[in-house]
Amino acid sequence: MPVLSEPKLISGNANRPLARSIARRMSMHRGTSVSLVDARVERFNDQEVFVEVFENVRGEDMFIIQPTSKPANANLMELLIIADALRRSSAARITAVIPYFGYARQDRRTKARTPISAKLVANLIAVAGIDRVLTLDLHATQIQGFFDIPVDNLYAAPLFALDVRHHFKDRLGEITVVSPDVGGVSRARELATRIGSSLAIVDKRRENPGEVAEMTVIGDVTDKTCLIVDDICDTAGTLCKAAEVLMQSGAREVHAYITHGVLSDPAVERITNSVMESLVVTDSIEPAEEVKAAPNIRIVPTAPLFTQAVLNIWSGTSVSSLFETDTLLPVYEGMYSE
Repeated sequence: MPVLSEPKLISGNANRPLARSIARRMSMHRGTSVSLVDARVERFNDQEVFVEVFENVRGEDMFIIQPTSKPANANLMELLIIADALRRSSAARITAVIPYFGYARQDRRTKARTPISAKLVANLIAVAGIDRVLTLDLHATQIQGFFDIPVDNLYAAPLFALDVRHHFKDRLGEITVVSPDVGGVSRARELATRIGSSLAIVDKRRENPGEVAEMTVIGDVTDKTCLIVDDICDTAGTLCKAAEVLMQSGAREVHAYITHGVLSDPAVERITNSVMESLVVTDSIEPAEEVKAAPNIRIVPTAPLFTQAVLNIWSGTSVSSLFETDTLLPVYEGMYSE
C-alpha cells in the first residue's frame, strides 16, 4: 500500500552535494519545498561518530543518502548510526540510499582464511534497523543475496546509453564497446546491446596481485571508437593500459564509461596523461576538485535517477521501470534531447 506521508531525506557527510541535488529535484517533482532533515553528523576528537536529528521523524518514511566511499569505514559508521538514531526516533521505514556500496569487491573468498566483507556489511546494515537498500551498479550482483531485506540495484547502462547516443550520435556505427576484463563482459554487453554496437574484450593476465603482466584484445577494434565500460575505476592503472593496448591494436580513439569514480592517487594524473580522449563517471562518489578540474574527465549526474527511484519506492511503484532507456529519458528532462 502506498505511503501517504511525504518522503523525508537525511544525509551523512559522504556526498552532501548529491543529497542536496536529490532534494532539489524532489521539490520540483512534488511541487513543494523538500529539504534535507536538519541533523548534525559529526565526529568527536577520537573520531567516534555522533548523530543528532533535530526534527520529528516519528512515523516517517526516511531515506538516508550516504555512499560508503573513502573513508569507507567512517562513512559506513555514519550510515549505521544515522539509521540507529532514526529507528530509536520511531521512523516508520528506513531506506539506505547507497550510491556507491563500499566493500563490494570483497564478495567472495579468493583464498584461504580471508573474509567475505560484503556479507558482513550487509549484516550490519540489516541489524542497524534499515528496511531497504537502494544502490547503483553493485560490483557483484549476487551481493543482493547477502541481504535479508529488499535491495534495489539500479544500473548505469541506461544512463550511459543516453549519453553515448547524445555525444556520439553521428558515429554510432563506428563504436565498439570494450570490457576491460572477462569478468565484466555482461556489463559491457548490456551497453553494447542498448546502443547496437559490437563488443570486444581486453583479456588480462596477472603475475602478482595488482600487477598486470599482459593484455590481449579479443575482437576487431581496427579504426573503431572504443568505449571501455566498467563499474569501478580506482587507481586507473588497468584502465589506462587497456586504452594503450586498444590504440596499439588499431583503435581510432578510446573513451571510458565508469560508474564509480573512486580515483585514488595517482588515478587523475594517469588519466590526464593517458591516450584516452575522455573518461565519463557518475557522481555516485563526490568528485574531488582535481577530478572536476581534469580536462578529460566528465561527470554525469545521478540525482535525476535516484530522485525518481526514491519516489517510486515511496509510492510503491516499479523501480525496474528505470532500467529502460525510454523511461529514463524524460527523467533527464532534455539533457540528452536531440
